[in-house]
Amino acid sequence: MHMQLLRNDRVVVFDRTDFGRSNLTLPNGKCRRDTNETALKVDCTAHSVEYDVFSNKFRALMVQTDVWCSSGAIMPNGNLVQTGGFKNGEFRVRVFSPCRTCDWQEIQNGLAASRWYATNHILPDGRQIIVGGRRQFNYEFVPKTITANTFNLPFLSETNDKGEENNLYPFVFLNVDGNLFIFANNRAILLDYVKNKVVKTYPIIPGGDPRNYPNTGSAVLLPLKNLKAPAIQAEVLVCGGAPKGSYIQALRGKFIEALNTCARITITDSSPKWVMETMPLARVMGDMILLPDGNVLLINGAGSGSAGWLLGRNPVLSPVLYRPDNQIGTRFETQTPTTIPRMYHSTAALLRDGRVLVGGSNPNRLYNFTRVLFPTELSLEAFSPAYLDAKFNNLRPTIVAPKSMSGISYRKKITVQVVITGEVAENLVSVTMVAPAFNTHSFSMNQRLLVLGNDKVTALGNSTYNIVITTPSSGNLAPSGFYLLFVVHQDITSQGIWVKLK
Repeated sequence: MHMQLLRNDRVVVFDRTDFGRSNLTLPNGKCRRDTNETALKVDCTAHSVEYDVFSNKFRALMVQTDVWCSSGAIMPNGNLVQTGGFKNGEFRVRVFSPCRTCDWQEIQNGLAASRWYATNHILPDGRQIIVGGRRQFNYEFVPKTITANTFNLPFLSETNDKGEENNLYPFVFLNVDGNLFIFANNRAILLDYVKNKVVKTYPIIPGGDPRNYPNTGSAVLLPLKNLKAPAIQAEVLVCGGAPKGSYIQALRGKFIEALNTCARITITDSSPKWVMETMPLARVMGDMILLPDGNVLLINGAGSGSAGWLLGRNPVLSPVLYRPDNQIGTRFETQTPTTIPRMYHSTAALLRDGRVLVGGSNPNRLYNFTRVLFPTELSLEAFSPAYLDAKFNNLRPTIVAPKSMSGISYRKKITVQVVITGEVAENLVSVTMVAPAFNTHSFSMNQRLLVLGNDKVTALGNSTYNIVITTPSSGNLAPSGFYLLFVVHQDITSQGIWVKLK
């Protein structure tokens, strides 16, 4: 399943189209007709919905081609541009605009190569780069401007393990220098995508085990801080996955314990090295979500096996919090468990109110609700971090200004006004900005958090405070577009507001 939060607080959710009828009928007599479809030649049911988080209502949407194992990102104008998929969807570009009546629009041959299990990222110039995919050792851009060509990336063929691959859905992050950090299998490069040149090669993670699909781990670019410093540091954290050979062994009925390690690296260092850490729970197919307070949530997944049909075992029901600023050895904290296994094809997305929306799980080849180990899961649930506990309400900031949907510019001082009813520790007030991520297959594409801190806090009386901050200096730090802006006070977060950086 795929999930994306939009600027109107709706979440677009979609799944493959070739599993037969869903439980939701398309409106107004709409039907999808495809003579080549193996499941249904005429399908009048929805395989995509728009979920209104705050009213808890949903609206049926119509995808015209198969979006299975596709990718995407939010463009600077707030539209979701989504690419690739399976069979009739593999060359498609799809656009969804946030409005009350909008539906999917499709561009038939919008891609130069078929994209299945690829990764997308927004670039400083507003385009998306699409990296890899099954049997695609290259990258391309959308929208098409000068050229529709693909650009070879031998790194992707070098990281392809015979019989397992282990380099699908590569982890891609925009570095602070404008180059792309690309991780596949067990190692990474820094790519100058303009010149199609590898400018740095990173060492293999100690142990050499794979972290990408199907031995699926997850990864985040850790929060970017000290944004006015002459040299800004960027770190990547990779967690979980499965030992090499796990996918093959799972196909044979042997389910090997997942990896219980994370690897952390400062990608801006001149001689970068991986630092290993041990998680409290082994996890494959887990999701990693950046929270507005700067911590990382590890959620969903299995304790053994791999990604793929019926190949995971021992669901990991307990989320884990990772505090990147703590000393090593004290960073992990196990959270209250869920009761719902979230295995293959699960999703997770940060919401504006600070919760994390979790949904999906279907390790079966079709929709299957009975007589299987892990039935198709149709429910949504929300994980509420501890900062949402009502006992912290006196410390919680409420943003008064700017109003949501305000525009902000690069390298400017702006004032954020908040109300905090309790005693305020001015040195523990910080503003953060989070890019809404596209989540599928245990990776949140385009996920990014910037810590803007505070330049000055002024008390105005009546529990009201002005916080002066400096916006990011360039698109290398924060590509233009919509962000969620939060105020954090003593590790307690406000609800977010939408801002448009341009």
